[in-house]
Amino acid sequence: MFATMPIVIQDGSVELQQLRYVVAIAETSSFTRAAERCLVVQSALSHQIARLERELGTKLFERTSRRVCLTPAGAAFLPAARQCLDAADRAAADAVAAVGEVRGRLAVGLIATVAAVDIPGALRDFRLRYPSVRISLRAGASDQLIEQVKEGAVEVAFLGLSTTARPEGVRARVLANDRLVAVVAPNHPLANEPTVDLRRLSHEVFVDLPAKTAGRAQTDQAFAAAGLTRNVAFEVTTAYLTAGLVREGLGIAMLPSAYAPQLSGVTTIEVTDAPARVEYVIWSLLSRTAAANAFLDLLDAHTTTAVGPAPPPDDPSQRHGR
Repeated sequence: MFATMPIVIQDGSVELQQLRYVVAIAETSSFTRAAERCLVVQSALSHQIARLERELGTKLFERTSRRVCLTPAGAAFLPAARQCLDAADRAAADAVAAVGEVRGRLAVGLIATVAAVDIPGALRDFRLRYPSVRISLRAGASDQLIEQVKEGAVEVAFLGLSTTARPEGVRARVLANDRLVAVVAPNHPLANEPTVDLRRLSHEVFVDLPAKTAGRAQTDQAFAAAGLTRNVAFEVTTAYLTAGLVREGLGIAMLPSAYAPQLSGVTTIEVTDAPARVEYVIWSLLSRTAAANAFLDLLDAHTTTAVGPAPPPDDPSQRHGR
């Protein structure tokens, strides 16, 4: 376990930089891409990793001609390395926040079909107010983003889950309740129908998210509950590509009703027995940075759909504020 492998951070900044290199390599699976991310030459990054491995007395990475992956020791090392970096960033950010300035970083995760919040507008206002904060956006599936928030790789994330699922191990707030609609090409035989049901849709070819993702599961479960099966011919990870395949007549899709109008060149149809979806914003159970607090504080001004019931004020796990 990692407890047997303490990290010794000396007075200089090089040891913290070593940890940044470890995290970058783990996230990119490449020394080359990690060096590009860290804005250093690859030889310098490799030298620091080799030095760190000598100090620890163990290898952190297995290197092959095709990829780089963590060793068991590296996998044990990574979570605490992230915690050290987060603590260092938080210490610096908290110091300047104490005198009224917000700095540091803000990593925001989001699914492709966020509809409850105007993300670009929120980021624009945040950037205008807090220009010293470094912002990074990470797209992913809801279940992946939950894990990234738990790990500290992402501070705030926007999810969409079925009504039977809940974000676990994180703090969460309901942003909106929605239902899925069918999305078809304008010349599709169903395009002029005012409504359809799942039984009628079950005869169509589908474009959907990859199997075993939270977004895919809610649609699969709805068809299974109705005693129906369907043919998912294309698995994609972006709404943009989903819409493109639908426009070309390669299949139909089911997307949130609040998001579907943002897509051009497709037709939406109400589904009478469609599965419902809940959009959440989530953040860590641990203490938040000043940047994360500031971002959460301005979300209300950019919420574009009806917000779900406010959680009880005495439930700290659901509170929007601090």
